Amino acid sequence: MSSGAGILVIGSGMAGYTLLREIRKLDSDVALTLICADSGDFYSKPMLSNALAANKTAEQLVTQPAAAITDSLNVKLFAHTRIEGIDSTARQVFSADQSWSYDALVLATGANPIRLPMAGDGADDMLSVNHLDDYRRFRQQLGNAGHVAIIGPGLIGCEFANDLVASGTQVSIIGPDAWPISTLLPEAGGRFLQQRLEAAGVTFFLGNSVESVNRATNGFDVALKNGDTLPCDLVLSAIGLRADSSLAESAGLDTGRGYRVDAYLQTNRDGIYALGDCAEVNGFNLPFIMPIMFAARALAKTLSGQASAVSYPAMPVAIKTPACPLVVAPPATHESNAWRVETSPFGVKALCYRDESLVGFALAGDAVSEKQALTRTLPAVF
Repeated sequence: MSSGAGILVIGSGMAGYTLLREIRKLDSDVALTLICADSGDFYSKPMLSNALAANKTAEQLVTQPAAAITDSLNVKLFAHTRIEGIDSTARQVFSADQSWSYDALVLATGANPIRLPMAGDGADDMLSVNHLDDYRRFRQQLGNAGHVAIIGPGLIGCEFANDLVASGTQVSIIGPDAWPISTLLPEAGGRFLQQRLEAAGVTFFLGNSVESVNRATNGFDVALKNGDTLPCDLVLSAIGLRADSSLAESAGLDTGRGYRVDAYLQTNRDGIYALGDCAEVNGFNLPFIMPIMFAARALAKTLSGQASAVSYPAMPVAIKTPACPLVVAPPATHESNAWRVETSPFGVKALCYRDESLVGFALAGDAVSEKQALTRTLPAVF
């Protein structure tokens, strides 16, 4: 990389900061600029969904203040700054009142909560927790709330439900799915998780959906599709996340489930790269920690003059539901998969096969002890 405008990173999450650290290991001189819409303070986003039971404040989740980390890495920081456009020909990015030039631009803009259109005068009061400021607001509004309704029985919803009941809050989960985390777990695993969370105090309203959210005297009334009304003190939307590819149009970038990039993390525009939750790498959008680490290391080498394609080994994901330990390694595709399931009162071991080869697994309860042995037999993602 030349010593001109240098490398400009948009986004101060785990992807952006991991990349900056990896670049500095390889190049102590290249100019690094970080632009972010928030304060730039570093925290682990996965901690947001299990911080309540530990009684952690938003401030306590910060592991490194922005000034400390950018000073140590010699990074020029522009915090509380939102980029509104990219000129890929002139190699410049623009905010409302400023512009920056770059030799290489890295988009690490993460993902945003999905918000479905919802009727009712309380719909706009629903909360989502995806950033530190969201968590601060959620914790403040939670206050003495006795009952939280969570819309979405997926990974995020179940993690928050476990954290809330562990902190003494009544929780109801609503969603159209037949069982929790149905996109990652086969039925036996999802049913086992549901039983464990119910035993911990969570109530499920599955095969259902929310028609409206209305303000009530003491909180909200959530009207369900089946005609029931669920009174609660707070409503948390945890439907899922969608990659933030809002800058695609101004830069002429291809998008799918995020900015489409090749194995070198480069978009269809020369000099523009993407990684993390906002990137679709070789057709895969994997919003988890390990893909970020592998991608950041490979991209740091590429940006430091050693062209390096990213490769993803098998990367099981531990789901943070202490009431029911879970580890999943989803198959790369759903074509011609067959699940073989073993159940016991203490756990579920579900193995996914394609043509007699193990391609994924889901382990619940005591079965998580087999994670390492099974991971060694899995193929690489690519």
